[in-house]
Amino acid sequence: MEVPNDLLYTREHEWVRVKDNKATIGITDFAQDQLGDVVFVEQPKPGTELTRDATFGVVESVKTVSDLFAPISGKVSAVNTELEAKPELVNQSPYSDGWIIEMEIGNSKDLDELLTAEAYSAFIKEQGQD
Repeated sequence: MEVPNDLLYTREHEWVRVKDNKATIGITDFAQDQLGDVVFVEQPKPGTELTRDATFGVVESVKTVSDLFAPISGKVSAVNTELEAKPELVNQSPYSDGWIIEMEIGNSKDLDELLTAEAYSAFIKEQGQD
């Protein structure tokens, strides 16, 4: 399972890439593997204000439907429109082309609640999910 060191993670299997005051968010390699072939991604509209832990969208696969949870509070500044035509990018490239939303960070303290790559790896191992 790929767990890049330069990202932060949630226990709900989202990842966060922080650059300046922006956060790019997607689902982890582990999550996409568990879901199977992704066939649809529901995203919020740019400008949507999200609070940490709020549902912001849905990933639908051939196996199941899973809610997406905001790892931080802030305003959605962009969505990955490529996913409308190619939701499989979430499977093929979860950490780059398969990103889901970009947010302006509302409260940088939210970042302190996220897991490091090492902690996330230990978390999925603890769950017997590695």
